[in-house]
Amino acid sequence: MAKVCDVCGKGYLKGNLVSFSNKKSIKRSYPNLRKVRISVDGRSVRVKICASCLSAKRLTEASQVKSQSQIV
Repeated sequence: MAKVCDVCGKGYLKGNLVSFSNKKSIKRSYPNLRKVRISVDGRSVRVKICASCLSAKRLTEASQVKSQSQIV
């Protein structure tokens, strides 16, 4: 999936938009993703991180996740 945090795996949530006549349509709410450049093994790599992971300073976890995904 494209709109997923690389660190925590946070994705979209589904809910209903309910009109006055009680018609329901599906609404998706997406996470607040940011593209950040981090260094992994001396190389600059772009990752998508949600704002909550970015404010919690989880960039070291992102570099570990990215380095493991490149090995596999």
